[in-house]
Amino acid sequence: MVSTLSHIKEIERVALGGQASGRDTPVVQSWLRCVHDYQLDPASAQEAYIVPETTLKEHREQAEELIRIGRSGLETLFNQIAEQHYVLLLSDARGVTVDFMGDPTFDNQLRKAGLYLGSEWSESRAGTCAVGACIVSGEPVIIHQDDHFDTSHIGLTCTAAPIFDTLGDLTAVLDISQLRSPTAKASQQLALHLVAATARRIEFANLMARTRNDWVLRLSRSPDFLDVDPDAAIALDGAGRVTGLTHGGFNALARTMKLTGFSASDLIGEKIDSFFEMEIDDLPRFMRGKTGGERMLRAHDGAVFFASSLAPVVTSRQAGGILSKAQEPVPRALRDLSLGDPTMEAVQAKAAKLAGRDIAILIQGETGTGKEYLARALHDSRSDGGPFVAVNCAAIPEHLIESELFGYAPGAFTGAAPKGKTGLIEAASGGTLFLDEIGDMPLALQSRFLRVLSEGEVVPVGALKPRPVRFKLVSASHQPLQSLIDAGRFRADLFYRINAATLRLPPLKERQDFAALVDQILVRIGRDNAETYRLQPATLDALRRHDWPGNLRELTNTLKVAAALSDGGLIGPDCLPDDLQPDRLPHSAETSDADALRAALQACDNNISALARKLGVNRSTIHRRLNR
Repeated sequence: MVSTLSHIKEIERVALGGQASGRDTPVVQSWLRCVHDYQLDPASAQEAYIVPETTLKEHREQAEELIRIGRSGLETLFNQIAEQHYVLLLSDARGVTVDFMGDPTFDNQLRKAGLYLGSEWSESRAGTCAVGACIVSGEPVIIHQDDHFDTSHIGLTCTAAPIFDTLGDLTAVLDISQLRSPTAKASQQLALHLVAATARRIEFANLMARTRNDWVLRLSRSPDFLDVDPDAAIALDGAGRVTGLTHGGFNALARTMKLTGFSASDLIGEKIDSFFEMEIDDLPRFMRGKTGGERMLRAHDGAVFFASSLAPVVTSRQAGGILSKAQEPVPRALRDLSLGDPTMEAVQAKAAKLAGRDIAILIQGETGTGKEYLARALHDSRSDGGPFVAVNCAAIPEHLIESELFGYAPGAFTGAAPKGKTGLIEAASGGTLFLDEIGDMPLALQSRFLRVLSEGEVVPVGALKPRPVRFKLVSASHQPLQSLIDAGRFRADLFYRINAATLRLPPLKERQDFAALVDQILVRIGRDNAETYRLQPATLDALRRHDWPGNLRELTNTLKVAAALSDGGLIGPDCLPDDLQPDRLPHSAETSDADALRAALQACDNNISALARKLGVNRSTIHRRLNR
């Protein structure tokens, strides 16, 4: 065992850019995050933290279904490791231990070490540890003895593997730890294999429980355990689109398929024939009972796997036929957000599953992609209703944002209302609080808001007594929050609180339902103006060629102006802004060659209308080019 002093000096040397003493890369990266991102001091030892009972109850309630689904796998793993004095911890995505198995004889020692129910092992609180490093990296990891950042933990050895939900988001971490162990880190390789295999089986059980009415395609590199312990599994709807998968297992297969830079969650919404030489109608031939040769499946890159398919389990009947869960409609509020784009349909499916759960959601997307629309749709899809309170953190002046969010007591400051003011956080209690552009929340205020999330209560400015609040939190940002964390402008611990699940909205230029979106917006504009609007084909072509940096918001404003400039509801290219004008004139338009334009006009006997018809543009376009 290294001395405390030498351990502290090694971390300080690494933080200054020096070399570590044979440390694994995940350990070094975690040490650097602890020093630079979380401002933790290796010389300041912290006791293990056990969350309050009420907080633990909340975390366990949110993880209840996963605990139930994984219980059998956890018990099997614990029976394999108990004689070696390991304890087993299942932590949620925020690092709080929501299930625990250990020898009750050592309860006091385990609780003091933090190897206990309710312990919080987030990296920002506990420093480098297996659970925290696993949450950040999304990869299995061994943090052995003095790999730990905090000197109070350097006697422990901890091995953890991530558990992802069916949509590719990290939902839990499985950890097995010992109070004391052999010195060599290599002694934990078997522990790493066991914990990773159990995490994979829990992901598979979770997939089977949540997609009972989809096809499930199990994949393995060997036929021997294909039906009982596959390497990976993918759920498919009736159209052959991926609706869920076992994340860790498929990532391993993706490496075999050489899908570099590709994560398992990227598959959601994609057609299965994009990756494998098969179609949805081929699934029955992979069902159990077929020979091994008949169950071989080839990827497009030539990699060969063994496949086993499970047919949907039908659970409900309606007049006129059978309705499977996969065919049940997404809530109307969410359904209206897409008109056939596969990426948006995957977002809708994921949002529909998250809407009714008390899980903090972060919406990421470029400016104008519809983040507030999605937040409101999530709220409207909930059965418990309540208020929807939207706050744009970038729009409120910094000196007002604290009183706006937290409210204030009577007489809290000069100019305060005599009766005080209810803050927006408290106003959202019982409903949804939507914090748009949360990356612009002042750093000092982030600490106060973190306490609101931790304690479930808010203290107005100038007040002494806290007020209980409970709301569904939806946050949004067009900025990558990790870069703000790296720049010291956003707290990492708050990031992990608001980012239990992430929904990413695609930019408009990538959406495949562009034409349908244009039609939908024009219908809405026409309804407001009691008018019917139509696009000339050249107008739609011009709209398609634009990059739309302002996304849906820019498109809506452009169409509003174009509708106002149209004649009789027919929107021609000349109704569009100059930077969207299609260049349908001869080379004169591209080279500003006035002679070529004049020649074209003379060929039409100086008839501007005739030239406009010939070129497929409006007369006003010809006049504008002639004036130039």
